[in-house]
Amino acid sequence: MEHSTAPQEERRQQARTPFRRRRRPTERVFTLGVHVDLVRPEEVMHHVVEAVASGERWRIGNHNAHSIYLSKINADFAAFFDAADLIEIDSTPLIFFTRILGLHTRPFHRCTYLDWREHFWSLANRNQWRIFYLGGAPDVAERAAESLRRRYPGVLISARNGYFDVSAGSNENTSVIDEVTAFQPQILFVGMGMPRQEIWIQQNIDLLPACVVFSVGAAFDYEAGVQCAAPRWMGRAGIEWLFRLVGDPRRLFFRYCIEPWFLLPACCADIARAIVDRRLLRSHEKTRTKIRRADAANLGAPPF
Repeated sequence: MEHSTAPQEERRQQARTPFRRRRRPTERVFTLGVHVDLVRPEEVMHHVVEAVASGERWRIGNHNAHSIYLSKINADFAAFFDAADLIEIDSTPLIFFTRILGLHTRPFHRCTYLDWREHFWSLANRNQWRIFYLGGAPDVAERAAESLRRRYPGVLISARNGYFDVSAGSNENTSVIDEVTAFQPQILFVGMGMPRQEIWIQQNIDLLPACVVFSVGAAFDYEAGVQCAAPRWMGRAGIEWLFRLVGDPRRLFFRYCIEPWFLLPACCADIARAIVDRRLLRSHEKTRTKIRRADAANLGAPPF
């Protein structure tokens, strides 16, 4: 009698995967005028594995106070998030705020490249993924790629700096798309800073090969050692922004000290809406209790 080896191979694959196979469906919530997904780092990896296995084209972005501000003033940037398949929360203060609103966010829903990079590269190494990185200054991207090749020899990495004319139809942009297409990556990291990277992805997504496309900011600057990553405890405490501000005050002062004030009207609107919703919920519960008591009295039974 002939037996298939497929179930045994599947069990072996599950044993090799360090992430839980079973998970709750991704919950998407709406706050401050944008959508975000409540995912843990390991759940992001599950989505990536499934997208790569199925050959689907995915867009994965992340929201923080800066990106929410940009979404309100840049329609092309906002369009990327409208079409994104997964939107991580890259902000502990945003998690604190949504918890005040009564949403189901938790500290472990803070999820960025720095939170899952070790898991990701181990997974990529084991599965021998093809990864293209687009972004960074000249030589920085290649330096980061070389460092990653030494640590993860199973990964095939190609890198190209982000200094080119991103205008649709320009010779340089066409050349970059041709280079990415020729490489046929399973993962494409685009790290050209907000809003440039998201707008580029949105404008060129249909010209790119089917792969998982991440907007990752300065990811390869960290891998190349050009930029220092804040300790992860600072991220969990909600003060990573302070670490970055001290490191580059001229560039980041407006982002961290001025932009949040433009979100104040949206914050107030969300809080007011949450208060109304809670009052309506309490009123609804009181009405239901009265109805139950009235029904119980009519039946001559105890009210509960």
